[in-house]
Amino acid sequence: MTQLVSIIIPCFNEVEGLPSLEQHLAPVLAQLQMTHLETELIIVDDGSRDGTWQAIVAWAARDHRVRGIRLSRNFGHQAALTCGYDLARGDAVVCLDADLQDPPELIPDMVARWRDGFDIVLAVRRRRKGESAFKLWTAALFYRLLRVLGAGYVRADSGDFRLLSRQSLTALNAMREQHRFIRGMVGWIGFNTTEIFYDRDARHIGRTHYPLRKMLRLALDAMVSFSSAPLRLAYVLSGVLMLMTLGYLMYVLMVHFVWGISLVPGWTSLLLAIIGFGAMNLFCLGLMGEYVGRIYEQVKHRPVYFVAASAEQPPAAAAPTAPSGNEPSGAPTSGEPR
Repeated sequence: MTQLVSIIIPCFNEVEGLPSLEQHLAPVLAQLQMTHLETELIIVDDGSRDGTWQAIVAWAARDHRVRGIRLSRNFGHQAALTCGYDLARGDAVVCLDADLQDPPELIPDMVARWRDGFDIVLAVRRRRKGESAFKLWTAALFYRLLRVLGAGYVRADSGDFRLLSRQSLTALNAMREQHRFIRGMVGWIGFNTTEIFYDRDARHIGRTHYPLRKMLRLALDAMVSFSSAPLRLAYVLSGVLMLMTLGYLMYVLMVHFVWGISLVPGWTSLLLAIIGFGAMNLFCLGLMGEYVGRIYEQVKHRPVYFVAASAEQPPAAAAPTAPSGNEPSGAPTSGEPR
C-alpha cells in the first residue's frame, strides 16, 4: 500500500523565497516518489502582507500536490503550524520553514528513520550559520533554563523541523492549548523518538520574521506552559530577603552590645527595605498574573486560528493518490475555526 507524506510549510511574507523553495523541493519529492511514497504540500499563509498568497495559489495551480491555506490574520508561527498539522492527511508529517535554513534534502533521511519504526524524528542543529553570538548564547541559555525548570523533555538545539508519525500527530492534535510551544508539546507526548544532526544554513533570501520580541514571547510561553517552577520563585526570594534581614539584625545587635556603638537611625536602611520587599511583591504578583491570564484565555476556548481561504486543484484534475489509511478531512471553508 502506498503511503502518504505530508510536508507542512508555514509562511509569512515569503514571496521572495517561494521560487527557491520550490526548486529545492522538486528533487526531494522525486526521490520520495522513487521510494513509492506519495506527497502533499500544505502551505499555510499566516496573514502575509506581500504577494505570498498569490504565489501559493499559482504554485497550487501547477502542482496537484500543493494545498494552499490562508489564515484570516497573522496568528503566529505556532498557530500556522498547528493549522498544517490539523489538515495533514499523511501517514507521516514533516514541518519545514520556507526560508531554507532547514534543508529539505534532509527529509528522505527523516522518512527512512520513520520507516525503521520511529514515531518522532527530531532534526538537531550542530551549528547555526549566519546567526549572531547573542542569538546563539540566548538560545543555549533558553534550553538549559528549561531543563533547570523541569521541562527536560524539550530537546536542546532542536526547532520545529521534525517528522511525526500519524500516531504521534493524533496525540499532538488532541492538545488544544492557546499559548503553544509545539517543540515542548512534542517532547511531552513521548513515543519512540530518534534524532538526526545537521548544520543549519543562514537565511537565503529576505530577513527573519522572528525578532527578539517574538523570541522572548516564545520563551515565556515555553517556561510558563511547561513548568510551575517560576511560581515557586516567591519562596526563594522571600528566603533570600529573610536571610539578608537576619544578617542585618545580627550586625546591628553586635555593633550595639559588643562594640558599644549606638547607630543613628537613618532613612537609607528603611528605604532599601521598602524598595526590596515592594519589588519582590510586585514581581511575584506579575508572575502569578501571567499564569492567571493564561488560564483566563484557555477557558474561553477560542479557536487557535481561522481559515480565510484555500487553494488546491479540484479532485478531478489531481492525480489519483492511493489510500493511506487516514481519511482526509477536506479543505476548510472560508472562516472555518480550528
